[in-house]
Amino acid sequence: MLDIDDTFDAVHGHQQLRLFNAFYDEFGFQPIVVFDGEGRLVGTLLRPARRPKGAESAAHIRRLIRQIARHWPETEILLRADSHYCTPQVLDLCDRLGLRYVFGLSKNGRLAQNISALEASTAARYVRTPGQKLRRFKTFSYAARSWSKPRRVIARVEVGPMGRDTRYIVTNLEGGRGKHLYEKLYSARGQAENHIKAWKAHLAADRTSCSKVNASQMRLMLHGCAYWIWWKLRAACPKRSPWRRAQFDTLRLHLVKLAATIVEKKTRIIVTLPASCPRKGLLLLLFDALAPPKTA
Repeated sequence: MLDIDDTFDAVHGHQQLRLFNAFYDEFGFQPIVVFDGEGRLVGTLLRPARRPKGAESAAHIRRLIRQIARHWPETEILLRADSHYCTPQVLDLCDRLGLRYVFGLSKNGRLAQNISALEASTAARYVRTPGQKLRRFKTFSYAARSWSKPRRVIARVEVGPMGRDTRYIVTNLEGGRGKHLYEKLYSARGQAENHIKAWKAHLAADRTSCSKVNASQMRLMLHGCAYWIWWKLRAACPKRSPWRRAQFDTLRLHLVKLAATIVEKKTRIIVTLPASCPRKGLLLLLFDALAPPKTA
């Protein structure tokens, strides 16, 4: 499972590749970030602060899949992304490489024609039983003019106190009900925003202040390494403990910002914690869980 997204990174100098973004009213970058379904950072690409076009997105996905296939050639891959990654180039690339996908799809008049009756009946049903939101789904085949073939589209129609809201996704998954694919599979990609927040806010990944683009890209890679260290530490915590869901800044505050005596020897490093350390039990558990395997 690969979740593809991008994020705005403001800059305050004359760095290479910086670009003014009218939506944010600032100069900056807009790197593409990819996480897997478990929240691990797969890769990040520094780029100007504009929405990636279809050819650029397809090229980045092609390089990424090529590297993954070198190490795990038999692994099946499912891509999830919002609507601005749903371009003809990306869709055709997924077909050629045998990738499964669930992408958001932008609204248009032709799509609306397919669900006008469903929207009307849903609104009428909500009027009869007002209060809670009413959500219904419809699956149909659709082909945009720029697409090479018809594809499976799932419409989600929701009516509530705030009015009517309709969203679309497109997928090449043949099985599964539309409700399950939208609510359980596609909507779960929203976790990628939380991963980006942890990467930027807790690990300062937006400090791309180098004047040269290669140096700023290297900074992203170093922050990616830091993300992996913290993800690995959190994954080693007991499954049913609140630490397994803690944010990186919380883990740093409780597990790293501690008074300790550190002694470096030739073959090992000794960390002596105070007897009153409040997280002593958790730290001992993590030391055992993360220790390298013993040699025979």
